[in-house]
Formats: sequence, structure tokens, C-alpha cells
Amino acid sequence: MLTPTFFISRDSGGSLVEQIVNAVANRIDDKLLRTGARMPSIRQFADEQTVSRFTVVEAYDRLVAKGYLESRRGAGFFVRERASMLNNVPVTAQIAPVTQQLDVVWLVRNMFRQLPPQKMPGSGVLPHDWLDGELVANGLRAISRLNQNLLLHYGTQQGFLPLRQQLQLKLAELEIAAAPEQIVMTSGVTQALDLVAREFTQPGDTIFVDDPAWFLMFGSFAILGTKVIGIPRLHDGPDVAKLAELAALHKPKLYIINSVLHNPTSTSLSAAKAFQVLKAAEEHDFMIVEDDVYCDMHPGPAVQAATRIAALDQLNRVIYLGGFSKSLAANLRVGFIATSPELAIRLADRKMLSTLTTTEIGERVVYKILSEGHYRKHVDRIRVKLDGVRDDITKRLEQYGMKVDYRTPAGMFLWTETGCDTNKLTEKAMEQGYLLAPGSLFSPSQLPSTKMRINIAAMSDPGVWEFLKREIG
Repeated sequence: MLTPTFFISRDSGGSLVEQIVNAVANRIDDKLLRTGARMPSIRQFADEQTVSRFTVVEAYDRLVAKGYLESRRGAGFFVRERASMLNNVPVTAQIAPVTQQLDVVWLVRNMFRQLPPQKMPGSGVLPHDWLDGELVANGLRAISRLNQNLLLHYGTQQGFLPLRQQLQLKLAELEIAAAPEQIVMTSGVTQALDLVAREFTQPGDTIFVDDPAWFLMFGSFAILGTKVIGIPRLHDGPDVAKLAELAALHKPKLYIINSVLHNPTSTSLSAAKAFQVLKAAEEHDFMIVEDDVYCDMHPGPAVQAATRIAALDQLNRVIYLGGFSKSLAANLRVGFIATSPELAIRLADRKMLSTLTTTEIGERVVYKILSEGHYRKHVDRIRVKLDGVRDDITKRLEQYGMKVDYRTPAGMFLWTETGCDTNKLTEKAMEQGYLLAPGSLFSPSQLPSTKMRINIAAMSDPGVWEFLKREIG
């Protein structure tokens, strides 16, 4: 009899039945529960998870109805053979087989599995208790009291004007001049990148990214038929000699870069490197897309030197992206593009043709939080919390045999050297209910790596430390 590890939370917002169903289904999909394996008895499962037997009965019944389990009279519940059931589906409607290959899709899919945040040191967001749900809830309540007709129509093409006016002030603090008509609201930075890539590239064109870099880009750009090439990232920015060499060879259309609090290293761009990157873009005629989604977690140049290329260029060759999913709530899909007036019109038209408008309700919530002064205090608290754990976590990781490549004084990520294949390490961790982020996913090459990204805000579970000590220490 197989006794899998489950994580049931009474504070997650989902019913206990739904959590059990999702947990079992996910483990079957990921081949962690094999066909024919016997599930724990109803009594055993209820005792181990401290839930009622009625809850387990309902969960098992739902899993039977979904085709994940089968009930054998007098013997119990067993994992059902899924392939035979899917073979009866018409060919045009068949579901693609689940694979255990570690790739970008695997990591993103597992980030949406709703594991407890403290069991996801590989995640790219802050745990719920680090954020301020009441701040967002207050914004939603205030919006709900408006004239209801304001909530029923489409938003405007470029986005909620008062928010764009507020962003003009925010960008001015960063020494970036952008009028409201130069700002286009998007559904997060993800949509912003997609719009820009579609505007500037055709199948076969080349896009440069940092290496390592935010993994989601690789898959989305590949779907467009573009070639993605990585530029080695150093402690103060990209390897500019390599950038110039590859630019002369491949003639890229875009270079996507995190200037400030780079994901996954938390390094920031020096003034010299910012100037050299801009010079290379002018010489080889490519656009720079500056993804500054971690902007508000940066403590300022007095703590960590950081230069935004958009501040040097003033949105001529640089397209600046920002958003609030990391600092406010992942569910608030509010991002923006700041660019030249002419390009802003084209990108707004492209947005309209693909998704009409963005959701004004979310934009109104963000506007309220920003305009009433609550946001600044909120991000100050986040920075203080990150500063309070960074050094201790760094020292403890090094005690366990891991090396932190760049000991930066800011940001939520550590880029670590583990000395082992982190793909295999991630597979072992997932079997025990922990989500890691292996280094292979952060490179366009996707080759096996001994690197791993650690989210320092998600390292409070003792089990995570026990796992790392056992496997690496």
C-alpha cells in the first residue's frame, strides 16, 4: 500500500475535498503515483491527514468520477490506468501525454499547483504572508462602491488614464520622462513582452536575452518562431564583449534585459555597463527591452549601484516595462509599457486587436493604492523583511555546501552553485512535495546545470532545509 505525502491546509481558501482531489490528481499526472498503486484506506488517510472520513470518501468518489482512481469491492481504491481511458477519446480530442521532462512548462505548471508557499523555494513570487491582502481588498471594496456602470464597460485602449498619470510621476522619480500617452497598460509584464516581440520580430529573427534569465520568455518567443540567444550575465551586467560579438553575427531585433535586480541573480547594472549596452544597440541597430518588474524591491543606489538604460536613453531605443504582480499580488495582472509616443500607439493597437482592452478594475485598484501613498510603505516593509533573512539564509546555504555566486545586498533571489545536477535534485524534491527551480530552466540552452535559484522569502519550512542538508550537505 502506497502512503503518499500530501499537504492539506485549512487556511488556503479551498475546501479540504478539493485539496485532496487536486493533490492526488497532480501526483498521478506527474507519475509520482503509479498505475495500479493502492491508495491508503479511507480510515488511514483520514487519520494521517486529520480530516473526517466523510471528506476522504467524497474526495475518493470524485477521483473515481474523474478517472484517476478505481474502486475494487473489498480491496480498496487503486490508481487507474489512464492510457486505456484516453485511447477511447477521438483522435482530434486526445490529451497530450504527461511528461516528467523538466522544462519551462513543467516549472510554470507546478508553480500553479497551489502548494503552501513555504514549500516552494523555487517560486518567483513572495509568500502570501509577506504581502498585504487587506491593502488589495480595501482597493477592491472602494472600487465596488463606484457607479456600477463604470465597472461594466470595456476599459480604454491604452489603459486607465489616472493610473497612467500616476505612473508618469513614478517614472519621473527614476529619471525617465514619459507622458501618459507614452504608457500602455498590459496584463502583466508577460503580455508586454509578447506585444513587443510580435511588433518587432518575424519567424527566423533573433532575440537576445540574459543567460541566465527569466525562463518564461524562452517558450513564448519560441512559439513566435524566433531564435533566442543568451548573453552571459556577470556581476555588473552582461558580458559586453560577447554582446558585441554575437550582435555582429546574428543581427538581433531585441535584447531583453533586467537592469535592476536581475532574475535570478539579484545583480544590477552598473553605469558603465548601461552605457556600453546602449552603445552596442545603436551600433548594431537593435532595440533594448528593459524589464524592471522588481523595481520597487530595490533599496536605492546608496545600497546597490543600479542604472536604468531608459534613464540614459529616454525611451528612444529603449522600451521600458514594469508591473505590480511581484510587489502587490500575482493575481493583479497590471503591467505597463513606456515607450515613444509613436510606438505606444502601435502597441496599443496591437493589444486591442489581440485582447481588446486590459481590465480596468485591476488598474483602478492599483491606482488607488499608489495614489493614496500606501504602496511606498508596503514595499518598504517588503525590503526590510528581505534584508532580515538574506544574510542568514546565505550563510546557512553555504554551511550545507552550496555557494552563492553573487552576494548582493538586495532582491529576493539567490543564484546558487550546488555541485550536483539540479534537475535530479528537483525531481527528488517534488517527490517530497517541494518545488525547486533548477538552473537549466534559466538558460536558453536548457542544458543540465548545477545552479539553482533560491527564493529567500520561501525558506521558512524546516523540511526544505532538511532536504537540502541530506542531498547536498
